[in-house]
Amino acid sequence: MSEWTPDEVMTVNAARALARARTCFVGIGLPSTAANLARRTGRPDLVLIYESGALGAKPSRLPLSIGDGELAETADAVVSVPEMFNYWLQAGRIDVGFLGAAQLDRYANINTTVVDRGPGRPEGRLPGAGGAPEIAANCGEVLIVLRHSTRNFVDRLDFVTSVGHGTGRGDRERLGLRGGGPVAVITDLGVLRPDPETAELILTDLHEGVTVEQVRAATGWPLKTADDVRTTPPPTERELAALRALKAA
Repeated sequence: MSEWTPDEVMTVNAARALARARTCFVGIGLPSTAANLARRTGRPDLVLIYESGALGAKPSRLPLSIGDGELAETADAVVSVPEMFNYWLQAGRIDVGFLGAAQLDRYANINTTVVDRGPGRPEGRLPGAGGAPEIAANCGEVLIVLRHSTRNFVDRLDFVTSVGHGTGRGDRERLGLRGGGPVAVITDLGVLRPDPETAELILTDLHEGVTVEQVRAATGWPLKTADDVRTTPPPTERELAALRALKAA
């Protein structure tokens, strides 16, 4: 039995993806866990920004929501939501946006709004957009973290909440989106990145003990792979201790 869980491997690798970031606009849930882990391991100077207006938040525990008082109490500054979006986000002042998803397609477009539950059943309502469409549009680059299954990785989204790479390379420029879009999707099986030519997600990294066949079986479209699929380094004792302490707080 391994010394870590698939969720821990996913979170550690998501935190590592912030190694070069200075500012990160953080979504609640898995992105928040990864971003706070990054501050406790490789990037203690990482500035965490939450859409409720908290700039430079340094929570001692994982926030329950963007309205958690812990964010305001530990922030360098708290600004209004209009200022957060108009001055900080839409002006392109944030390096990385870190998002989750309910559904993701091959071009890293995100659905967090509604899912089709089948004939004769009402639509399944999800949490909604929040600030995700603006984050996906305006941050310098976007990271996405979610668990890997055919329920989440779908051939066609039931609803497009946030644009990743649209229908392929060049769509973001055509739509006038400021940021570069998703650069990596980190899951509990591996890491997917957009192909430089087509912007379609391809498998570039596997976590230890996972096979390409497993990832393809958990993906709702014919997943392509990089010429050289790497294996991610396992979590270190320091990373695991910091993650477990953070979740226990």
